[in-house]
Amino acid sequence: MPDIICMGEMLIDFVSSEKGHAIGDAPGFIPAPGGAPANVAVGAALLEGSAGFVGKVGDDPFGHKLVRVLKSYGVDVTGVSFSTEARTMLAFVSLTDDGDRDFIFYRHPSADMLITPEDVPKGYLEGIRCFHFGSISLIGEPSRSTTLSLVEQARGSGALISFDPNIRMNLWPDEDTAREEIMKVIPLSHVIKLSCEEAELITREPDPKRAGRLIEMMGPELVAVTLAERGCVAVTARYGVEVAGHTTRVADTTGAGDAFTAAMLVKLSELGDDALEHPGMLGDLELIRIFQFANAAGALTTTATGAIPALPGRDAVEAYLEKERSKTPLQ
Repeated sequence: MPDIICMGEMLIDFVSSEKGHAIGDAPGFIPAPGGAPANVAVGAALLEGSAGFVGKVGDDPFGHKLVRVLKSYGVDVTGVSFSTEARTMLAFVSLTDDGDRDFIFYRHPSADMLITPEDVPKGYLEGIRCFHFGSISLIGEPSRSTTLSLVEQARGSGALISFDPNIRMNLWPDEDTAREEIMKVIPLSHVIKLSCEEAELITREPDPKRAGRLIEMMGPELVAVTLAERGCVAVTARYGVEVAGHTTRVADTTGAGDAFTAAMLVKLSELGDDALEHPGMLGDLELIRIFQFANAAGALTTTATGAIPALPGRDAVEAYLEKERSKTPLQ
């Protein structure tokens, strides 16, 4: 049984072949496997964690390709099912000159939206150490009810619950609905990773550390707010630490946050059951080491195009950190 189970969407990102074009004006697109929860599963496997994925894809060439990709990285696919009612989700992605992104999604509906509890093998979540999910599966039914059911199952089995809002506003009816639904699941989560923009949307607080503190007060034990190349802020009831980021030559920011999340979860898992059961009791030095590793994983992901193809392995992250230490000693 995998230690880390990720649940949600898996899709094909069609990434613009050239930067600086609007999606409608792109000269071509390069297909790349992705989907935030799937990215986290692959990222964890690459970082030598034990990972599995729960989701639904279309019984079509893209869906079967995605399952083959997961298998090729060592991700357990026991929890993946195929739909004959809807096709695999697609996203078209344009890149600005600095690697930032704009999305158009094709899911009207897509197979991931149709997942039900019956699609997940009975007992699959028993004995796992961490359950990770995002907010896209909360947008509609039946995926919303299925997600909440699996969260409760995982909590009941004693697993750490990890949540990444990963807000894609063009998939939600409106901002108020997105904020309301996300705030409902925050108290169910032990660990939350979110961008500074997402933290501000949820809390209405522009300062990342104060926003992280407000979210921590809603129930999670550990809140990580990412700040792009500036690093991140990590907040528990005991500490609020800022961990510097890394400047890289950015090709594409897709998947960077998912690499960060995967690295965070793998490091928590490596610290043992106490860290998973009570992440809020970690010391400040432990938090700094976890997020130095996570920041490095995220930074390396931005140096290549696509999500899953750009995710780094353990050796690459450790070599990068060693190189950075030789420049400026880390704590």
